[in-house]
Amino acid sequence: MSGCRGASPGLPERGRSRTAPPKDSEEWEGDVHEETMRKKGAIRVEDVLALRRITRGYLCSPKDNIFGIEFTRFKIRDLDTGTVLFEITKPPHGRGDVPETFEDDEDDGEAEEESTAGRFVRYQFTPAFLRLRTVGATVEFSVGSQPVPAFRMIERHYFGDRLLKSFDFDFGFCIPNSRNSVEQVYEFPALSDSLVEEMIARPYLTRSDSFYFANGVLVMHNKAEYAYNGGQ
Repeated sequence: MSGCRGASPGLPERGRSRTAPPKDSEEWEGDVHEETMRKKGAIRVEDVLALRRITRGYLCSPKDNIFGIEFTRFKIRDLDTGTVLFEITKPPHGRGDVPETFEDDEDDGEAEEESTAGRFVRYQFTPAFLRLRTVGATVEFSVGSQPVPAFRMIERHYFGDRLLKSFDFDFGFCIPNSRNSVEQVYEFPALSDSLVEEMIARPYLTRSDSFYFANGVLVMHNKAEYAYNGGQ
């Protein structure tokens, strides 16, 4: 059952990206540096939307997740065929077995207190994934003892430092001690043949930043890397 406003009990709510594809990075004005943003204190939506490239580190600490938000299940499916492409469920106790296509730890040179555990994932898909146009990503998550006001995710996908697309999803208000299920609809941009070939040839250079906000303030930051050479 979902505890987020607007969701149907027992069924995953569905959301779509509300932003248009971003302009090419060469047309953007200005640049925002991570260190400058960290010194601000509270990081807001407009701050991450001004970023021109993938972040090198995390823009917030796990301690900033004061709402006890915990993601417990993730499933990706092709909406045109219904085929499940990837699914992972967090074990109820301990780490458990992790599939080869999923890794949840990385050494990115940050201080020990900025642990990546639970904040970094690595996916491996087949080349056919890059030709998909519409994908549904179902996320299940729980909320702690505090309500989450205006829960929102902005996810930005890059190849190298080239922004491919920015997605923006609203989860709405989430009640305390709730378990929630939401299916986000990703509408992917068409990619040129040359770019597809390069993305296949250079695994894990395709990356994403997922920023989670409560009432417009950043409370979680997750990162991911993608390879599209599976089955080769």
